[in-house]
Amino acid sequence: MPVAIPKNNESSSSNNRLVPSSWNLTDKDYFLNITLSELFEKQASKTPDTIALKFAADTLTYDQVNRYANQLAYKLRACGVTKESVVGVCFDRSFEMVISLMAILKAGGAYLPIDPDFPDERKQFIVSDAQLENIITQPSYKDTFSNVKNAISFTLYDDWLKAYSGDNLAPVASCENAAYVIYTSGSTGTPKGAVNTHAGIVNRLLWMQDCFSLTETDVIIQKTPYSFDVSVWEFFWPLITGARLVIAQPDGHRDPQYIYNIILTEKITTIHFVPSMLQIFLETEHLSRLQSLRRVICSGEALPYVLQEQFFSKCTCDLFNLYGPTEAAVDVTWWKCLRNDSRKIVPIGKPIANIRIYILDEKMNQVPVGEPGELHIGGVGVARGYLNRPELTTSNFIRDCFSNKPHAQLYKTGDICRYLDDGAIEYLGRGDDQVKIRGFRIEPGEIEKTICSFDGVKAAVVVAKETSGKSEKILVGYLLADFEAIPVSALRKHMAKHLPEYMVPSKFVKLDSFPLNANGKVSKKALPEPKTDRPLLQRSYKSPDSELEQKIASIWESHLNLEPVGIEDNFFELGGTSLIAGMIINTIQNTISKQVSIVSLFQNPTVRTLSLAIKNSTTTESNNRPEHSDRIQMQKKMTNQMKWLKRKV
Repeated sequence: MPVAIPKNNESSSSNNRLVPSSWNLTDKDYFLNITLSELFEKQASKTPDTIALKFAADTLTYDQVNRYANQLAYKLRACGVTKESVVGVCFDRSFEMVISLMAILKAGGAYLPIDPDFPDERKQFIVSDAQLENIITQPSYKDTFSNVKNAISFTLYDDWLKAYSGDNLAPVASCENAAYVIYTSGSTGTPKGAVNTHAGIVNRLLWMQDCFSLTETDVIIQKTPYSFDVSVWEFFWPLITGARLVIAQPDGHRDPQYIYNIILTEKITTIHFVPSMLQIFLETEHLSRLQSLRRVICSGEALPYVLQEQFFSKCTCDLFNLYGPTEAAVDVTWWKCLRNDSRKIVPIGKPIANIRIYILDEKMNQVPVGEPGELHIGGVGVARGYLNRPELTTSNFIRDCFSNKPHAQLYKTGDICRYLDDGAIEYLGRGDDQVKIRGFRIEPGEIEKTICSFDGVKAAVVVAKETSGKSEKILVGYLLADFEAIPVSALRKHMAKHLPEYMVPSKFVKLDSFPLNANGKVSKKALPEPKTDRPLLQRSYKSPDSELEQKIASIWESHLNLEPVGIEDNFFELGGTSLIAGMIINTIQNTISKQVSIVSLFQNPTVRTLSLAIKNSTTTESNNRPEHSDRIQMQKKMTNQMKWLKRKV
């Protein structure tokens, strides 16, 4: 629920201690007059024969990555790409995905990631809203973008690459030009693309290197979906420092056992988790074996103190909590987590280099230490604004009244925070209805608009609620409708046509009317808890037969917080998500002492089919991970599998 901030600088603090100006003395003399691709080229010239990328059993050196990216960049230049050109990218995780991002930067453009998992309607909205004329994609997705002027199908084995030079291009972009555009949920019901510059992301990466000092011995895993801005540092930090980037298999980020295996086998030293996924990962057995791991970085949603303590009880490496919106270059504050911190909270920390943080009241005055206010971001990391949305940019990016620079901006985050006595910042919540689910920023209005477009629905309200006895949040859709019972199967099918999976509510509740507060607005606090009854599905209920089916059904009931679960009920129609799937897989493995992959659950989304798959499986060693010598065959197999799974879901 929204957190209130003081009006007229009112304060309950007895001392009204002012914020020291020294807390924003973050100046660092980094060389920022350089682009991200130029930083990579400098590294490639230093360590040309060092392995830069690894995917499955195959590797590419820094020189190979540089030459492939140059060839593709020349192709983009031939298509008219230059500075400020926004170029779409749509790939499953692969060498080609990373090389495409680098090629766009080399050509002078800004990359715009389009998640292959997005519904076609959302993909087409982004193409139209960004006015894309160029997109790079893998062959299996090219038909989706037939309306784009230049839709380039790209693999490393394409003959047309030979027509282009592998030498570095003459740069056309500068540090002030756009580097990437990432779309995020919009409060008005439509997504919006935040434009970040080279100077902003270069500053962010140089700060990170300043703090953590990656070397050629470090190995980073790239597992964050590239439509989420954490992926930016996963991609580029290792590649500008000579470290190795290991690319996780498509959908590998959802599977805690796969993540464990790849950390162990590839000797990963640095990894990122959103806290909700870290919670599941910590349930994996034998974490003490992960001796290569030096640091775990959390961001994307609030890191609970209890989860921090659970981490320290099972892991010996460092834990860091970072914070930043999409409207800034990834992260703007950081905190090294402390064991046995007496404050019983996990701050979001202090500003990184060349970033300034202001916590302000409604009149733009700084609130005293300890008092809540809206967090505003200033400095080089602030995004330029929203792509092709001048009015929205003007309302959220305001003049920096604390800076002498004529064009300096502050970004109004909407996050309510307060300063602690030592200058660290505590995150308290939102000043509006925006929520975070599994690290994804979600505006409920966009979901409500989609629910209301379903036949028979008159009004809808969407909130995030904690599930009974669990810390993770789920989306719940409340609706007023003409029908007696919610046709959940049909409604989910409708939602899936318009929204990404993480924006589809796990539960729906039909009400006769919404509870109202004294101002006549919907009282979200008064909305009832969703019932735990089995929803109305297309298939009738069938009870478990075998002992294994009974165990699996019971596990589903516990994690989905509903009962009874029939053996032919579809996991996703019951409100299952990828996060819940990870929890279920962990519980099943611990219960029956047999390895089960998250892909197996996606392929077999009923208790009956999953039971049969487990029964017919002979794999019992949890540390087995298949290696494929033929990378392109592996990628084709994964792509076909993902396309099949999306049709099933």
